[in-house]
Amino acid sequence: MDRSGFVKLAVVGIGLVVLSFFVRGFGQLALGHDVAEMLQAPFAVVGFLIVVYLFVRATLDAVGVWTVENDEA
Repeated sequence: MDRSGFVKLAVVGIGLVVLSFFVRGFGQLALGHDVAEMLQAPFAVVGFLIVVYLFVRATLDAVGVWTVENDEA
């Protein structure tokens, strides 16, 4: 993975977490509390897992175990 891919994946992960808040809020207005939580959960879990993966990957890059390549050629 290069740095531009890392940044794109970070934007996707954070975007999914933010989207989950919007889905829950509008879902509560339209469908009720319980249904809104069920609709929100997949977005929140996937976004959170992406962010955790990127944190671990960045930590391993800082330590020098698994490097993230520069995309400069």
